Amino acid sequence: MSLSESSIQQIIQQQRLLSDLSDEDLIEFCQRANSAYRQGHPIISDQDYDFIYLAELKKRLPQHALVQSVEPEGQGFSDEKVLLPELMLSTEKAYSWAEIHKWIERLEKACLEINLDSQEVQIKATPKLDGFAGYDDGQHLYTRGDGKKGSDISRVFERGLQVFNASGRGQGAGEIVVKKSYFHQHLADSFEYPGNFQASLIKEKPLDDKAKQAIADQAALFVPFAQLPKWQGSISDILENFENIINDDLLVVDFDVDGVVFEVTHQILKRHMGANRKFHRWQIAYKENKDKAQVKVLGVTPQVGRTGKITPVAELEPTLLSGATIVRATGHHYGLVKEQGLGAGSVVELTRSGLVIPKIVKVLKPAATSIPKQCPSCDAVLVWQADFLMCVNRQECPAQCMARMEYFFKILANNDGFGIATIEKLYAHGIRKISQIYQLNEQAFVEMGFGEKTSQNLLAQLRRSASEEIEDWRFLAAFGIARMGMGNCENLLKYCSINHIFALDECQIADINGFATLSAGLIVDGLKAVREEFEQLAQYEFNLELTPIKQENVAFSHAFVGKKIVFTGKMQGVREEMKKHAKSIGIQVVSSVTSKTDYLIIGDKVGQKKIESAEKFNVEIIKEEDYIGMIADVQPN
Repeated sequence: MSLSESSIQQIIQQQRLLSDLSDEDLIEFCQRANSAYRQGHPIISDQDYDFIYLAELKKRLPQHALVQSVEPEGQGFSDEKVLLPELMLSTEKAYSWAEIHKWIERLEKACLEINLDSQEVQIKATPKLDGFAGYDDGQHLYTRGDGKKGSDISRVFERGLQVFNASGRGQGAGEIVVKKSYFHQHLADSFEYPGNFQASLIKEKPLDDKAKQAIADQAALFVPFAQLPKWQGSISDILENFENIINDDLLVVDFDVDGVVFEVTHQILKRHMGANRKFHRWQIAYKENKDKAQVKVLGVTPQVGRTGKITPVAELEPTLLSGATIVRATGHHYGLVKEQGLGAGSVVELTRSGLVIPKIVKVLKPAATSIPKQCPSCDAVLVWQADFLMCVNRQECPAQCMARMEYFFKILANNDGFGIATIEKLYAHGIRKISQIYQLNEQAFVEMGFGEKTSQNLLAQLRRSASEEIEDWRFLAAFGIARMGMGNCENLLKYCSINHIFALDECQIADINGFATLSAGLIVDGLKAVREEFEQLAQYEFNLELTPIKQENVAFSHAFVGKKIVFTGKMQGVREEMKKHAKSIGIQVVSSVTSKTDYLIIGDKVGQKKIESAEKFNVEIIKEEDYIGMIADVQPN
């Protein structure tokens, strides 16, 4: 351990900023924070750990074990992870009415796309529990884990844990919680937070007397989300009664609640809206933050981003807010600086968005502003683009150049060691492009001042990044083209292979669903700007997993075309590969058995619940080997 206790406290209080921590210090702090939490004695909040420190670790070292794998769950959890019966995705967060309103607009747009009257859509609101998430399939209870795989903690039911409302097992996702009133009366002297107590119920070690008593008193419970009291109404009802809905839902249960979850109930609309890699698009959680402070601004510092945007950062008088000392916050853009008078001596209203990110709500007392005329990195004359102050010296600006290189490795996410400290050192020795980095050998790294072992590691990571399979859309997104995040890259590559995208014109891109004319123009310009670099990197033969090209009106001659199927049980083949192949030959792969399901494809060790559901809905059950035989001659697109 290299961090002293005083250093740990300085990091907790944000007296040492993230930018001041070395990679080794950041890793050690995350490890110690995670270990302290798992032992029931957290040194920081879950939100600070996830969204400040772990997020920074992911930015610097995206392949580190704390980022890529399930965090150690302590002695109370098995090292063996099992596939969850259903994905347990995160819930998108909103911290303002404006964000909720945007979500509603997306719902209304989706309704138009499927010719559904938006006023017929019902939305339910339930309290967002602040407990320990799990999934109960009726036979086993699993931790949420990484959302795909978790640990079997069925022992908590064997210890006598009851289901909320005595409603029975097998209701799917929910949370282990303790009644708020009971915690304050009986447990607050022994546990700092309810979360610490809830975690203690799950560990393999024997329960202490207080935990046994809480279970016996049915104060500790597993609460299926399906059993939560709910408000339900139309979009108009939400628009008219939003504050009342929030206030009522936050108080409707005797558990710790950190928000309200809104979700669509209309099944067709839910299927149409779908999900991205993190969230269901038909669901959102509103989290209200009322903790605010009036803070004096000491100064405003310009920072240069990857795209040339100059962001004002307000340096603040140290202020304790939501349990942390805040010393700086973003001023959003220089249009706001000029309009509201954000400068040295001004007073701002400060909050922490979701109790995490420091955010300036408004300027309460304006002061004289200082608007930079030249880029702080390259001295180029800055120009206004709407509210944004921009450095247009894209190719020569050191800050932009280094940020682009760092961004490439961050998005690639299959390498270690190429954080900003390494990139700065490479830049100081004349490296300006990603392709130049891939040309380096071990001796070149050593001559730049890297140690022999570090040089070997960096070279190994470069080779790994080219040889380890990654999605083609991720590789394209790493170039940082405007309007080409990972989602848009994936969407584009469904219509055109990565080797042919540079031949696309604005009209062709604009014709693709999801791309507007303005975005199409920016994308074409962006592709032109990176083409030479793309072709330079192509010689390293990156191991790209190619996105299947979407084929319209292609006819397949097999029994499952257009049908909804569910895969379950232990398969002889790799399940994810089977799903991918099924989709490529015109099959709709779904995760749960419903009345809309056509076939259930089973391997070994199939859960009884899936079989019972299939029988209930008259879904045909087919063994894996029979399914494979029926599609053996079908070729994917």
